[in-house]
Amino acid sequence: MLTKDKITGIFCFIDDLLKMSSHYEDSRRQVSESEVITTAVVSSLYFGGHQNKAGQFMKMTGMVPGMLDKSRLHAVAELAYSLFLQVGYYFWYISCEMSDVLDSFPVAVCDNIRIANCKILKGKQWHGKQASMRRYFYGVKVQLLITKDGIPVEFGFVPGSEHDAQTLRKLPMELPAESEVFADSAYTNYEIEDQMMETDQIALRVHRKSNAKRKDSPSAAFIKEYMRKRVETTISEIKGLFLRKLHAVTFKGWLLKITLFIFAFTLNKLII
Repeated sequence: MLTKDKITGIFCFIDDLLKMSSHYEDSRRQVSESEVITTAVVSSLYFGGHQNKAGQFMKMTGMVPGMLDKSRLHAVAELAYSLFLQVGYYFWYISCEMSDVLDSFPVAVCDNIRIANCKILKGKQWHGKQASMRRYFYGVKVQLLITKDGIPVEFGFVPGSEHDAQTLRKLPMELPAESEVFADSAYTNYEIEDQMMETDQIALRVHRKSNAKRKDSPSAAFIKEYMRKRVETTISEIKGLFLRKLHAVTFKGWLLKITLFIFAFTLNKLII
């Protein structure tokens, strides 16, 4: 529910994160970085990503009296992502979370019939297949790592054609030693599993197919299936914040919108 107390809580949380990270800000600016990011989060949670509507709402209610320049949002894109990672780190540290779930979901930049006219992306590497839905898409895969309670703590973008098992080397995976990461069979890569265990002491618990070389016991298969249900729910809730189509002029701006949806979802879960 959109309330002033909720928005104030989000602002205070973001402002405290910036202060703890010793973020420098020009005092002459009329709108602070905290206010810019808070407005972007409000936009993702309540206005389907429409920055102008969120800016007008924040100004009308007096929470951000100054006029918000949309160019400021692109300038804080990396800052918003670093804050997201910071939230994940603090959450692990405070809760001593040791079990996480990894999965991916596609985000299409356009319908297949419009690929030839797409100006944001070009190339076959963006043409992927969503096996569970038996459909093709043109865009990116979001690799999402969540806690067992459904709180996103890491994510990354890869081209739509890239197989999930290949992305394991691209995620930060800044997890505590002796952590467990549950994933579906698409992440099967025995070499990476062994490396993660030997070098980082992280156990990658991949769901095994019936013809897999390494079999699951019935109890292990049950636990893996149970853990994976949480990530499916989380992905569904994040995508529920999206509009039917994400509008953007540039690829960077398009990725920024997805980033803000995930960041906003995380803050909404943590700030009651």
